[in-house]
Amino acid sequence: MSLPAQAQELTDLQSMSIEDLGEVNVTSVSKSDQALSDAPASIYVISHEDIVRSGALTIPEMLRLAPNLQVYQTNPGQWVVTARGLNGSLQAQNFSNKLLVLVDGRTVYTPLFSGVYWDLPDVLPDSVERIEVISGPGATLWGSNAVNAVINVITRSSAQTPGLSAVARVGPDRQAAGIRFGGSAGENLSYSINARYLREDAFFAPGGADADDAWRRLGGGFRLDWTPNEADTVTLQGDIFDGNAAQSGGLREPFSGRSLTARWNRTTADGGETQAQLFYDRIFRDERSGGGARFHTDTFDGEIQRSFSLGKHQLVAGAGARLVKYDIIGSTSLYFVPGKADLFIANAFVQDRFALAPNLSVTAGLKVENLPYSGASLLPEFRLAWKPSGSTLIWGAVSRAVRSPTPFDEDVEERVGPISISGNPEFLTEKLTAIEGGLRIQPAEAFSASVTGFYHLYDDLRTIELNPGGPALVPLTWGNNLKGKTYGIEAWGDLRVAPWWTLAGGATVLKRKFEFEPGAFGILGTAQLGNDPPYVLKLHSAMNPVRDLTIDLDFRAYGALRQSTVPAYEELGGRIAWQATPNVTLSVQGTNLLPGRHQEYPQGDLIPGRVLGGVELRF
Repeated sequence: MSLPAQAQELTDLQSMSIEDLGEVNVTSVSKSDQALSDAPASIYVISHEDIVRSGALTIPEMLRLAPNLQVYQTNPGQWVVTARGLNGSLQAQNFSNKLLVLVDGRTVYTPLFSGVYWDLPDVLPDSVERIEVISGPGATLWGSNAVNAVINVITRSSAQTPGLSAVARVGPDRQAAGIRFGGSAGENLSYSINARYLREDAFFAPGGADADDAWRRLGGGFRLDWTPNEADTVTLQGDIFDGNAAQSGGLREPFSGRSLTARWNRTTADGGETQAQLFYDRIFRDERSGGGARFHTDTFDGEIQRSFSLGKHQLVAGAGARLVKYDIIGSTSLYFVPGKADLFIANAFVQDRFALAPNLSVTAGLKVENLPYSGASLLPEFRLAWKPSGSTLIWGAVSRAVRSPTPFDEDVEERVGPISISGNPEFLTEKLTAIEGGLRIQPAEAFSASVTGFYHLYDDLRTIELNPGGPALVPLTWGNNLKGKTYGIEAWGDLRVAPWWTLAGGATVLKRKFEFEPGAFGILGTAQLGNDPPYVLKLHSAMNPVRDLTIDLDFRAYGALRQSTVPAYEELGGRIAWQATPNVTLSVQGTNLLPGRHQEYPQGDLIPGRVLGGVELRF
């Protein structure tokens, strides 16, 4: 009996050399196809095989596989994800809001505070083609908020996922079940539909009691891919979901959403490509049970871009517009003035990549973006790449990025006893100038490595300031009175120890120094920017000791979070999977397997271990 298409593909991936994997095309660095080994950026690709073998159930769990990201879980449904520091502080109402996250080109951050509700976006793990993670700014192509990282989740076309697949993973404290069916209607049209249910029991409060924050999510989606001719591809995809998170006292925090994306690609005979995309996204959340607000946002987005050659120049140019309509019903302790408004963003960009010599290339680009509160921003970048041999790339970059003001910065009103925090109508963009340099090498067929050094200069970062005449005994407002720098090294590598065993590992070392502008209030100190660890270490072992058996282990170690009570910790996860028949895979996996419970983020839960048994059926 022959293997199903997905199982055969996984077997092919396991036989690929590290050199082959280095030639995988990526699109997030230049918004056009480019070999990973040629990309002048700190980019790590989480492959389809990595995701499947890890047993990761959610997008944040998949992102734990990237050595250039720091991922913290705060409760069953909420996460904090950062790169190169500034992971936020809940006590200071300062959130992780300096990375841009996309799923198939659709932004999934909330425009209300520039952060991500990580329990909202979801994809079937087996439907992910790859996740491209760029640490460092990507604002020239992707716009504001692409400050410290760009995360691009790219899913598989429906033509790659034919047949019926069903996955169930069940444990005493966590359950996940998903189903997908794909097929074709004629030679040029393929389709797939899917549904998935996720549930996780409550974690533990720092004192050891039940945190009463169980979480569940139910969602479904579809995808259509149409290739009317050799040049054109049309994709239509959408999803809908509903869920809730428990709150103390038996209350619930409901959330829901839906989205629809249409995309058209045309490839010309000279290798050029045109892409146009439209998407609509609606998010609803009611946080009033926890003292927050009830809100919904409707996002309408359109963009078009063209990549083409002009002599020695490889050009990418495009433009886009986005309209966000929001409506917020606050509580007595948190509300917005105004409570509803429209946010409009328009942008245009151009990037040019050209060769100065056969092994030396330059990439230069500029984006102009008109932002709702702050007006026009110029977002330039310059990258230089030298490839002295086919297996070595040396690169450097200078670029600028901003985090744009949001309603939370400008319009919020908070009341906590005698303290008030009011939005600042004069709030500025938070600014970054980044200097980076890197080396990517493959000295042997079985080994590759990447090392990046970075130096980030920040200005106009958000602070808490006194607000004379404000509506409370202690009136506060937002300001832009912090500046400073972070610098450090990111490094990772892959080693094929044997044909059946691959080791991968990475580390980030981060230093930081911030100071207040003269006259700043300075309350809470510089810790209000975040409690970043001085180091993060990740190791992964992938083994195929015998045919049809895979064994994967993941180890991570985080240094103690600065200026917080969260100590250093180490954790281990793993999965063993056996392809019992061509159509059936059995597995057992565990997360947080080292003894005891640990806290990953200030004011977060104590996280226990979880063990799941799984069965996957493919026909």
